[in-house]
Amino acid sequence: MNSSKTVAVVDYGMGNLRSVSQAVQHVAQGSGFDVVVTSKPEDVMAAERIVLPGQGAIADCMRELAESGLLESVLHAAAHKPLFGVCVGMQMLLTHSAEGRPGDGGVGTPGLGLIPGEVLKFDLAGQLQADGSRYKVPQMGWNQVDQSAFNDPKCHPIWQGVPDGSYFYFVHSFYACPSDARHTAGTATYGERFAAAIARDNIFATQFHPEKSADQGLALYRNFLNWNP
Repeated sequence: MNSSKTVAVVDYGMGNLRSVSQAVQHVAQGSGFDVVVTSKPEDVMAAERIVLPGQGAIADCMRELAESGLLESVLHAAAHKPLFGVCVGMQMLLTHSAEGRPGDGGVGTPGLGLIPGEVLKFDLAGQLQADGSRYKVPQMGWNQVDQSAFNDPKCHPIWQGVPDGSYFYFVHSFYACPSDARHTAGTATYGERFAAAIARDNIFATQFHPEKSADQGLALYRNFLNWNP
């Protein structure tokens, strides 16, 4: 494996691997990058860039990542290489999630601790949307993303060429709440304003699915390949 030309999509049994890998492969054509879907820690260690997808319950994702033997290689990658987290792959980057298993007493699930913060559940009971309908959880569908953080008008380089307020596709009941607002790289509103994208140093992650978000989503993956944090 040529480490200078490889993007590893981490396969720990819980990601939307087919659509993510196809999207990254599409934008990688002619770029000189090879895209591999891998369950091998040595491939993750050797790759130059990492994509960490995730779907389902975060407790299952964290367990599978550990049991797959990939945990240490992902942590190493997150400290040294550009890493793109997607959906639950984003939530896993934070310190802790309120989502746990039934009967766990509300303990929730520890995350990777790469970006300080909590993952919280939407609490939209009794709130109505503009058309008078009730908010449904999970949020499922297209929503606009504001590229500025809560208190910082500067946009992250991965947004380059993507119009502010573009629509992206979301499917989630929980959302990230970084402890430091500077780690919020984009926001959306669904009953309340929340972090739709987070970033720190060499890490960028989205709650929405770029691979399901048409041209604007592909632009994010393309920018990730060209990003030099």
